[in-house]
Amino acid sequence: MELLLPEIGLVVFQTIAFLLLMFVLAKFAWKPILASIKEREHTIDEALNQAELAKQEMVRLAAQNEETLREARAERDLILKEAKTLKDAIVNEAKQQAHTEGAKLIEKAKIEIENQKKAALAELKNQVSTLSIDIAERVLRTQLADKAKQQELVAGLLKDVELN
Repeated sequence: MELLLPEIGLVVFQTIAFLLLMFVLAKFAWKPILASIKEREHTIDEALNQAELAKQEMVRLAAQNEETLREARAERDLILKEAKTLKDAIVNEAKQQAHTEGAKLIEKAKIEIENQKKAALAELKNQVSTLSIDIAERVLRTQLADKAKQQELVAGLLKDVELN
């Protein structure tokens, strides 16, 4: 039963010990504990603020990346359009040049054909004249083989000369 009913001296002694402990804790422990709690609070607040800033920065960077991507796509489309235009211009120029070269070749071929035709006609005329001279020579030899025919031919030629 002694444990259930403490004596007054024990209560006073425990109260003094408690107050002394409170005084020592207040003097040496509470200030550092409260300072570390406040510092911890401040660190947590700062970390939350940094996290919020990082989140905002991530949103800003995502928007900036999206804008950069949009610009890159637009630039790509422009480059592709310019490349297609350039390709079409080169193809058209090549077609035009091929057409011009073809026309030149056709003109050269026509000139060459005309030259070949003229050369063939000249050759034909030469052959015809050579053949005509050969025939005339043979005819004249046949006619002039006889002395009487020679005299008759000379007389006929002289008659023609006098008329002119």
